[in-house]
Amino acid sequence: MKKTTFCYLSFLLSVFTAAISVAQGTNSQAPALKQVIPLGGNAWVNAPDTITDEGLVNWKNPKSTANIYFRVSVAQDIKVSLRLRVPQGESKIGIKAGENYIFKKVSNRAFDTIEMGTIHLKHSGHVKIELKGMSKTGAVYADISDLIIQTKQPDADIAYVKQGSSFHFGRRGPSVHLRFAVPDEKKTKVKWFYNQIIVPKGQDVVGSYFMADGFGQGYFGMQVNSTTERRVLFSVWSPFNTEDPKSIPDSMRIKLIKGGAGVHIGEFGNEGSGGQSYMHYPWEAGKAYAFLLRAEPDVAKNSTTFTAYFEDVAAGKWFLVASFNRPQKATYLTSLYSFVENFEPENGDKTRKALFTNQWIGDSENNWQQLTGAVYTGDATAKANYRKDYAGGVEGDKFYLQNGGFFDGFIKLNTPFTRAPVSVKPVIDINNLPVK
Repeated sequence: MKKTTFCYLSFLLSVFTAAISVAQGTNSQAPALKQVIPLGGNAWVNAPDTITDEGLVNWKNPKSTANIYFRVSVAQDIKVSLRLRVPQGESKIGIKAGENYIFKKVSNRAFDTIEMGTIHLKHSGHVKIELKGMSKTGAVYADISDLIIQTKQPDADIAYVKQGSSFHFGRRGPSVHLRFAVPDEKKTKVKWFYNQIIVPKGQDVVGSYFMADGFGQGYFGMQVNSTTERRVLFSVWSPFNTEDPKSIPDSMRIKLIKGGAGVHIGEFGNEGSGGQSYMHYPWEAGKAYAFLLRAEPDVAKNSTTFTAYFEDVAAGKWFLVASFNRPQKATYLTSLYSFVENFEPENGDKTRKALFTNQWIGDSENNWQQLTGAVYTGDATAKANYRKDYAGGVEGDKFYLQNGGFFDGFIKLNTPFTRAPVSVKPVIDINNLPVK
């Protein structure tokens, strides 16, 4: 999880403000027929050109295509304009939207709103506007800050990342979670939590975090960090509220008890702070991986030791990731959840998906019970209706989470789901789990 807290707080404030505005406007005014869609939060372009918070700036590569996304709930004709300038010479810009093609010559030196033409949408859902530089006599095709759309009919559910919000989080896209239903009689004594993840082939996009074992004090899952690097990551938050791990008093630091062979041990910040561990592991899409978490509360010392184990299911091999002691609270595992997140804004236009199955909890007496219920939720980006490319639910005996890539068919948040029970309980030799 890579977050900038200051930006995130600003983002939450913008969401709150937008929500108040919508609430005040309900039943008092019709939906706006004109929408200004900033490229900074809603567009992607292939390298070497880039999208900044100001939009598509210094656009010069003839091989570049910039894609702008938004979502409509009413299929209709839409008038399309661009707010742009051409620093030198004259440029010809092409627009493609489905079967619609528009070409226009532009040469205005100052930013202005240039009407491009009208596109016809055959169905509701996500719309992709493709911009292509056809010709130019100056150094760049154009600098483009916004796409402006004008509808003939009101559409109360147009979705895009709004001006004034965090474009960083908007381009990352919505994160989605599964919050597992634990029986009331077990909630205060969950010692073990077991979960499996399968990432379907082609869904292992760079920048993805497929988190299996989330709990009240940390999280444990696997990431795609680059085209050549994959990690299994386990982190525990400090009880000291700060974004700078170096400012944590010694009495509130997460302390390493032991780490697995070759596991990197360190700290993290910018999303709270605490202890972090990760191991490089070449996990593969299409294969199952298991995550086992243990909590050992020490009432006398008012602390808890959390230990994370990872298994390559096909190989039948367990690994110790790390064991951390967290001070100032003796507790078993609480608030069990999983999530799928994208932490790379440049890959927010790509879809990722994960399957979660075979969830089990073990109590303080090592009695095991299968979990088959979960509530599907989303983060601030999803709740704000800035993007609606997210889904969750059940496929047979597996839950699934999906986000990014502007696919249609989103699933409403806060929906409870129940999966089919898995008939075979996982075999875990608790007494012979790795110790190093």
